[in-house]
Amino acid sequence: MSQNTPLPSVLLIGCGKMGGAMLEGWLEHGLKPSVVLDRHEHTLPAPHIHARSLAEIAPDFTPDIIILAVKPQKANDILAELAQHYPQATLLSVMAGRTIESLKAQFTAAIPGANPTIIRAMPNTPCAIGAGITGLYAPPQATEQQKQNCDRLIRSVGETVWVETEHLIDAVTAVSGSGPAYAFLLAELMEKAGVEQGLPQEQARKLARHTVYGAGALLEQSDLDSAELRTRVTSPGGTTAAALAVLMAPEAWPTTVPKAIAAAAQRAQELSS
Repeated sequence: MSQNTPLPSVLLIGCGKMGGAMLEGWLEHGLKPSVVLDRHEHTLPAPHIHARSLAEIAPDFTPDIIILAVKPQKANDILAELAQHYPQATLLSVMAGRTIESLKAQFTAAIPGANPTIIRAMPNTPCAIGAGITGLYAPPQATEQQKQNCDRLIRSVGETVWVETEHLIDAVTAVSGSGPAYAFLLAELMEKAGVEQGLPQEQARKLARHTVYGAGALLEQSDLDSAELRTRVTSPGGTTAAALAVLMAPEAWPTTVPKAIAAAAQRAQELSS
């Protein structure tokens, strides 16, 4: 994609942590004139505008893609209003748990005959710096053009992975959508442990954060499996082996990490009901 080619225009509904992270990245790459619909005030560069209600912009504004980035529990009211103004819209939902069927039901309940194309996505907050990873699912009715528009928009803030069935979006949510928090927790605990070992806090923080950053960058650039990379830095009987003996004990990471990801996936499923 040429840097001079603007991204599709969007109506971004909800500009919290996730919506705001994506918007930061999109603005860096250049959007067609777009609108952010959010109850909080936002300062946007021209020609983009902030609105507090659909009545302020419809029917004068017709976006290429409507992004649903509100909390799943708060989506129903805005969906009913969207159906009235954009009954045939292309919607990209970044809400955890809310299925395409449940979202479409809200549309048709408000406007019988409404037929939006709804594509689901689960990005993560590194989108704000162009380092995101997003899992997407499109139903059979989605056209290649609609999928390409969504992919192009999301690829401007990171990488994309398209899954074949919708239920796998819950697994994406658990692994990568929530995943940055797992890495942040690791850095937090490493920093704390470094202080306990006698390091000044600022040094412990720099060592922990840059280690997590550097390991992630190495993973991204290497063709080797992550297990192989781990093995290569683990000398038998050395310091790394001593630490891994604790972390890889049966009751430690091999048990707790899968449990944590399963808990996140389960919560995503609960949000769909």
